[in-house]
Amino acid sequence: MGTQITRLTRLAAAGLSAVLLFATAACATFSPDETEPDNKTSVPAPTGPINVVASLNQWGSLAAELGGDDVEVTSIVNSTNVDAHDFEPKTSDVAKLSKAQIIVANGAGYDSWATKSMTKTTNIVSAASVMGAMEGDNPHLWFSKDARSSMATAITDAYVKALPSKKKAFQKRLKAWQADEKSLETWASEFTRSHSDLTYAATEPVVYYLMADLGFKNQTPKGYTQSTASGGEPAPADLQSFQKLIEDKGVDVLVNNTQEASDATNMITGAAGRADVPVVDVSEQMPKNADTLNAWINQLINTIIDAVDPSYDCEDATDGNANSDDSSADGAATDDANAQDSKASTGSSTEPKYIRQCKAATSSDSSQDSAKADASNGDSGDASGNDQTDSGK
Repeated sequence: MGTQITRLTRLAAAGLSAVLLFATAACATFSPDETEPDNKTSVPAPTGPINVVASLNQWGSLAAELGGDDVEVTSIVNSTNVDAHDFEPKTSDVAKLSKAQIIVANGAGYDSWATKSMTKTTNIVSAASVMGAMEGDNPHLWFSKDARSSMATAITDAYVKALPSKKKAFQKRLKAWQADEKSLETWASEFTRSHSDLTYAATEPVVYYLMADLGFKNQTPKGYTQSTASGGEPAPADLQSFQKLIEDKGVDVLVNNTQEASDATNMITGAAGRADVPVVDVSEQMPKNADTLNAWINQLINTIIDAVDPSYDCEDATDGNANSDDSSADGAATDDANAQDSKASTGSSTEPKYIRQCKAATSSDSSQDSAKADASNGDSGDASGNDQTDSGK
């Protein structure tokens, strides 16, 4: 009996071994890819254009220039008739911000409303963040060459992250922008080196960074500056000090923020007019006649130079006219050039994009053209009449 049990046990063990051997062979030829469906779904690569919303048109302009056809940029505050300090976004503005892939903001308390509606997937690029500025600091960061350069890099990095397939195109646009920025800084620095003792005062410290970049010393009474920076009215004593500074011609130029007009600013600009102190009007938001942020900065620098030294780099009439012609040519082709830079990513031209534009030379050319028109007969007179009709429209 024991022998029989032992044989049965051995037979059972042999049978089990055979079963295991068969199962092992079967597993060796089993292919999950052939018999099981693949339930994993591949994540599609992101495609453009990237939805970008900028709080301010000056930063929106930079974002559009760097993004070209690969982005769609909407700027919420885009008019010089709007006081950004008191701006309240509409429901439609909030909706745009909530759907943005990238929000380009200024920060430093200037546009805090811009980041209140952002979602977890929204990437924000803030000038204050890249510059380490805080609320209470001067928030007009777009007038700083360092802030513009830092923002250009930060915006491009955000674009590459959102649309990796267009990395080379984004980097090419950034490189072209940096070359243009360098040309702007180079000619501005040349002016600064030859004008080391210039002073200014301002009805509001809107262009503080720009004037510092140009080497101007701020002579605005501190009490007045503190009150305007905090949004309050200047004390009578501070206003009187400001007036006396202007009347005594204690500054080379007065900078006036046209978007913050008041009785006090009217009093100060009036004193400047009586004392023959030149006044440079500026706005906080980029005006419509400026194609890009740096084109606007270029205009402002030329206006400031015209106020303190209109003959600078314009002494030679020939050179002045050449500059004027170049400026006119650049101005006429600005839209096409910007479109090519942003859409085709062709890079910047070999000629400097931002240059000294001589106001005196331009005025001289206009006078000569007018004289020629007056001396002409026939068709010239008709053309002049047509021009007046078009102007009246």
